[in-house]
Amino acid sequence: MRFFTQIITIVLGLSALSGAAEKPYNVLFIIADDLTATAVSSYENKACKTPNIDKLAAEGARFTRAYCQFPVCGPSRASFMSGYYPHGSGTMGYVSGRKQIGDRLTWSQYFRQNGYKATRVSKIYHMGVPGDIVRGSNGSDDAASWDERFNSQGPEVMAPGDGERLERNLNGKAPYGKGNHLEYVMADGDDLVHSDGKTAEKASALLRARDKDKPFFLAVGFVRPHVPFVAPRDYYKPYPWQKAVLPPKVKGDWDDIPKAGINYKTSKNLQLNEEKEKKGIAAYYASVSYMDAQLGKVMKTLEEEGLEDNTIVIFTSDHGFHLCEHDFWMKVSLMEESVRVPLIIKVPGMKPVVSDSFAELVDLYPTVAELCGLQIPEKIQGKSLTKVLEDPKAKVRDAAFSVNGGSFLLRTNEWALIMHGRKGQKGIQLYDMQKDPGQFTNLAKDPAHQEVLKQMQAALETKIKEVQSSDIMLEKKK
Repeated sequence: MRFFTQIITIVLGLSALSGAAEKPYNVLFIIADDLTATAVSSYENKACKTPNIDKLAAEGARFTRAYCQFPVCGPSRASFMSGYYPHGSGTMGYVSGRKQIGDRLTWSQYFRQNGYKATRVSKIYHMGVPGDIVRGSNGSDDAASWDERFNSQGPEVMAPGDGERLERNLNGKAPYGKGNHLEYVMADGDDLVHSDGKTAEKASALLRARDKDKPFFLAVGFVRPHVPFVAPRDYYKPYPWQKAVLPPKVKGDWDDIPKAGINYKTSKNLQLNEEKEKKGIAAYYASVSYMDAQLGKVMKTLEEEGLEDNTIVIFTSDHGFHLCEHDFWMKVSLMEESVRVPLIIKVPGMKPVVSDSFAELVDLYPTVAELCGLQIPEKIQGKSLTKVLEDPKAKVRDAAFSVNGGSFLLRTNEWALIMHGRKGQKGIQLYDMQKDPGQFTNLAKDPAHQEVLKQMQAALETKIKEVQSSDIMLEKKK
């Protein structure tokens, strides 16, 4: 496949998708945890500084409309690592290992079978944060996906420093230390005290000690900015909470949102006042900055080792994160901030581009396989984005699809439809994304939009049937 791509490129006199490298491409896959696109400065955020992500974005293809397939860690990761939607991968909960995927070849496993050394550093499949990080355990990782795997143990909420539990702590007396809660730690010590610092160090060491006669697939998983927001205290200094800016709030915002559409964590049920909300945003930004610095260390090593000209770099997140939009916090919802993710793909020899084409995380597997000259495995549900990398105006998808249990999202250029229940039994949300990108006005009951609603429901039903197609489900049962 790669040979023919290069030959055709030379004949047509076009810029080569695969460059002029004689050896197979290496793959460096880097993923952050719970990183929303709205917190990255090369996207639309100007308060949070992410210089290393921004540098990568300036050198590669930045997708402005990339979406996860399930806004929860476990099923999202199982989906993009298997190349199947959550219904196809069989992973609808936190567990994301081989039991759900069956005998299908995962992304890195497929590369292993084609001569690559596949190595994991820290969280790629689901790991409990902070639990598995404190223990240094594998979580729901899939051993068959890797030749080598390394965990990055860190103290998380047990780190010495100054911190605060934000949720349900209006009097300020409850100490931090619960873990998977909205809380932060301005930690003592340097970057290497914590998991992500150790991950960057290990990934850099692996790049330096690589087998130069064999291509690598190196997957690097950072756990920040996942709660708890733990980072060395210097990363907090640029973000004094008093200067944090809250997102716009609309009176009666929840009045037209069905109960099933209200997120599981809100300022109301977490008992957050404005001060706590601002502290949460500031601490999230500090965690993002810490993660960004670790990304920079890995990218610097890649450059020092002379690997930039022969390594495909992918950066993304498993899903987004609410930072008080609609008074929502964390992930799980199918609203824009929770399902949209940053996605950057840098291919040697390709010009940097910005694409508004819809992309899904499930597309990563076939995209990188094609770029590396491998045949795309049959039946996987992702679609290759290679033509978008060459021409940012090209489109592979007309819409993005995501699920959360019994709720479904179909996001087109103009509309976002969220159905709670297959037929909307638990409520429907319809938003005009051109006029109302903040999703403040639910048009599902508006008489003037019933025809649009009908069309979107029909399109969503077609998509659901596609992802649950009988041959895919049959394959899983074998």
